[in-house]
Amino acid sequence: MPDTTTPLAFPGDPAYAAATSVYNLAGPARPAAALTATSVADIRAAIGYASARGHGVRVHTTGHSAGAAPSMADAVLIRPRLPGGVEIDADRRVARVLAGTPWNDVVEAAAPHGLAAPHGTSGTVGAIGYLLHGGVSLYGRKLGLAANHIRSVELVTADGVLRRVSAAEDPELFWAVRGGGGGLGVVTAVEVGLFPARDLVAGAAFWSWEHAEAVVGAWYDWTLRAPEEVSTSLRVMNLPDLPEIPPMLRNGPVVCVAGVALTASGAEELLDPLRAIGEPVLDTWQKCGPEAVPDIHMDPDEPGTFIGDHMLLADPGREGIAALLRLTGEGSGSPLIAVELRQLGGRMGLADPDGGALDHLDAHLAYMGAGVPELRGTRAEITGHCDKVRAALGPWDTGRTAPGFVKGLDRPRAHLSEAGIRAVERVRARVDPGGLFRGDAMPETVTAS
Repeated sequence: MPDTTTPLAFPGDPAYAAATSVYNLAGPARPAAALTATSVADIRAAIGYASARGHGVRVHTTGHSAGAAPSMADAVLIRPRLPGGVEIDADRRVARVLAGTPWNDVVEAAAPHGLAAPHGTSGTVGAIGYLLHGGVSLYGRKLGLAANHIRSVELVTADGVLRRVSAAEDPELFWAVRGGGGGLGVVTAVEVGLFPARDLVAGAAFWSWEHAEAVVGAWYDWTLRAPEEVSTSLRVMNLPDLPEIPPMLRNGPVVCVAGVALTASGAEELLDPLRAIGEPVLDTWQKCGPEAVPDIHMDPDEPGTFIGDHMLLADPGREGIAALLRLTGEGSGSPLIAVELRQLGGRMGLADPDGGALDHLDAHLAYMGAGVPELRGTRAEITGHCDKVRAALGPWDTGRTAPGFVKGLDRPRAHLSEAGIRAVERVRARVDPGGLFRGDAMPETVTAS
């Protein structure tokens, strides 16, 4: 029988549906019980309930990574939604972000102070989950991984104790929680460093397929000498004919270069040669403040079934880029809605001596591809095409992955070394000896030394 002394909800309750809702419908959450926690007391009650009944504890906020989450069938799911949102300390250049807060709220709170946060391409993603899983920021080539900018973490551990960890307070747990794959407790707040940013140049430019080979080649050549002040992505997009999509992007595949430049000269060095190849069908690159940056990738805000794949690539050269275009562009029959090469390098490739378990990505590019079976192709067709792309890019696959980019349980993942996995496991054994949160730890299906 349900325990009426806890705020938990059970299948069939409206509160259960709210607590278990996910952004990626490919991985629906179906735990034994769930709650939307609005206080530390709620979190403690759920932990106590789970512990007393032999359930595990799982945590999510927005469910953007739900497709890669293991089953929750015998678990209690906690969805933190702590009131208060964001507190900005402009003098220290720090934001204290409470659990459940999306990046949009952090960006909007910091911008009036001339400050920006190390967020990704979607403002609807939960800031804390993104940070704890490394975070490939839109400013990443200049700043490094977002997790390296965490100053402190507040979390409730398996014993129900609310702890604050930092470089000075339990540095071992502070190290593990930053990129260690989760399963260490319920994080209630994070302090993250901000940086000055007022006059940025950011946006996305789209070209019709007739210019694809030239645009992609010029972009790739530029990545080999790109300044750290500019972070970009290249996307092949084959978008459906939907009213919310600009008409000029619905006429077959287009190629897109999107990103952020911290200097106008960096943006000009990138964009002038690309615009000289041919006029974009849509070009939103412009001078802006940090509040405009979360919208430049035009990631969908509404939930959907997103099925895809991810790899971290060594330099694929023009040979690898050409192979990707053949498999995903015009005439390929690809069911993938979007294929992306995210530019890495710069400080993202450098180990941070003060960083956590995941402090850098040793790769030239991150590949992501995704399809939506409600719009094009079946699940099997999308997965099959992802496998074809994986095989074509295999010669440049580093064997590693970035945690936030993995789309499914059947997809390889390996963000830590064997030594890193063992070190994080030692911390888990100390703070959660009964394994209450073990199911919430990100599984490593492929490992590398």
